[in-house]
Amino acid sequence: MNSIILDEKLKIEDMIYEIRRKQVMLDSDLAKLYQVETKRINEAVKNNLEKFPDRFSWVLSVCEENNLRSNFSTSNIKRGGRRYKTRVFTEQGVAMLATILKSKVATKVSISIMDAFVLMRKYISSSLIEQKYINDLVLEHEERLKLVENTFSNFKEKNNHLFFQGQIYDAYSLLLDIFYKAKKEIIIIDNYIDKNLLDILSKTEKRVIIMTNKYNNQDYAKYKKQYKNVELIINDSFHDRFIIIDKEILYHCGASFKDLGKKCFEISKIEENEILLKILKMLSQ
Repeated sequence: MNSIILDEKLKIEDMIYEIRRKQVMLDSDLAKLYQVETKRINEAVKNNLEKFPDRFSWVLSVCEENNLRSNFSTSNIKRGGRRYKTRVFTEQGVAMLATILKSKVATKVSISIMDAFVLMRKYISSSLIEQKYINDLVLEHEERLKLVENTFSNFKEKNNHLFFQGQIYDAYSLLLDIFYKAKKEIIIIDNYIDKNLLDILSKTEKRVIIMTNKYNNQDYAKYKKQYKNVELIINDSFHDRFIIIDKEILYHCGASFKDLGKKCFEISKIEENEILLKILKMLSQ
């Protein structure tokens, strides 16, 4: 922004502040520019109060003056030993003040001040346009992020997984992925379990409950001597195979876990919460 300088020491733009969302100048700064004492500025206003409504000029409150001092480190704001409270003038107030002082200096300075106010408005307008451009870019960026998020949200986890005969690795890989979802507990319902399932469970630190109606070999007894995370419970209420993760997610398996991948079967995620609650109720009985 180009500067309007009345002389080498006084730069008018630096004397314009924003108070009550208006651009104003201090009485002390105007006094310097008009080459008069500050009290003469205030006396002129006092003698012509009807020409200075609040929208033209007002006296700063203690809070406003303290905020002004704290926000701007300039000697212009230091009151020193002055007797008057600080008065500020809007652009219209400055113009009215010039008509009262009536001097060649006042006229010349007032023109420079008007130019400075105009220049400040252009600067602020330019800044607002620039800020709007930045805000539009941010908004566009946010919209793109939402679009990306919505796109990824469409790639939801498949609820149904069909495996054909021979896809043993893929079946066990999905089983591991399901187990890894657990934060606290895994419940497995399967009437036939063997060493293969126990091998998988040995790799998780989560609590595991296996519900089964019979167990005829020594694999579980050997497992319990080394690992403490699996509890086996005899329950003959189920025919199908299920997995429950943290009592919140339910899967149905079309084949016993010992036979995964040996024949065509499906693992499905059951979304109906009522079914999950019914199965949990059966387990608690």
